[in-house]
Amino acid sequence: MAETITFRPDEDARRALAVLTQDGTPVSTAVRAALIEAAKTAAQDRLRAEAAALAADDADRAEAAQVLRDMETLRAW
Repeated sequence: MAETITFRPDEDARRALAVLTQDGTPVSTAVRAALIEAAKTAAQDRLRAEAAALAADDADRAEAAQVLRDMETLRAW
């Protein structure tokens, strides 16, 4: 069974809800979709930040390059 969550929207949230429900989408559906989209965006942002940090890590890049060189010697052809 779904849990009920309540919140007090400020003016910006009310305007956003108005935009998301102007086509007749129920408020619950709009809020659910917005939460899922926000979580997806946050996860992508974290991945991007991690990738940028790894790309800027010279030691990690050198190690990755060495692994590629080592793997090259194992190729069959």
